[in-house]
Amino acid sequence: MEEFRTNSPQATQELGRTLAGRFARGDCIALVGQLGAGKTVLVRGIAAGLGLADEHLVSSPTFVLVQEYPATVPLYHIDLYRLGDAAAELGGLGIDEMLTEGVVLIEWADRAGSRLPRPHWRIEIAIAGRRSRRLTVGRID
Repeated sequence: MEEFRTNSPQATQELGRTLAGRFARGDCIALVGQLGAGKTVLVRGIAAGLGLADEHLVSSPTFVLVQEYPATVPLYHIDLYRLGDAAAELGGLGIDEMLTEGVVLIEWADRAGSRLPRPHWRIEIAIAGRRSRRLTVGRID
């Protein structure tokens, strides 16, 4: 696991752009962190790094569950926050099909338990201060 620190939302977004170079079609990225930690900010950066022309299109998919972004590699942004039984409902969202087409980012991924695809990337975001964040990134096999 690698650890990174950022001191602003812009720095978190820029880190996302950098991390995007590690991801390719078929990758699942599990995002874990408390409310307000910066998961969606990081997704904006990853989306831009994967070729999304306008990162302002990225918003939390809390009420629609899945957003699709037209990046160079199709990008699927899932939010499990509002699902009652996220582990059971994850498969019903069509994640297997999404992975054959593009990259899948899942906010509140810890709610899926062992139902996350393997292997996958895990990014934990912890609030380290008012504007600072500590991000831990690693691949789970």
